[in-house]
Amino acid sequence: MLGHEKLEVYGVALEFFALTSGTLEAIPRGHSKLKDQLDRASTSIMLNIAEGAGKRLPADKANFYTIARGSAFESAAVYDALQVRRLISDHDHEQGKWLLKRVVSMLNSMILNRVAQQ
Repeated sequence: MLGHEKLEVYGVALEFFALTSGTLEAIPRGHSKLKDQLDRASTSIMLNIAEGAGKRLPADKANFYTIARGSAFESAAVYDALQVRRLISDHDHEQGKWLLKRVVSMLNSMILNRVAQQ
């Protein structure tokens, strides 16, 4: 098992990614910009958590975790836009936002811990 796979935040980000995969399939044609944005942002969360976990210096870890947190906020905004346009169910919107809140909370703690180590 690689280091990032041991992190709870990575597991929750992966769960969000799985939910988002279904959401992306359900978005009809004509909404490619939102679809692409959500695909990139949800992928970025996982990739930056993994890359941060592989860094040795606390400042480097904090930087990648900060980028992942920004992608989580971006994903949340896309979920809101999808709900406003009625392209996502209320259940999927609530589930996605709940997972993102968990990711952001864990990343906040991880970032603060790394900053304190500097």
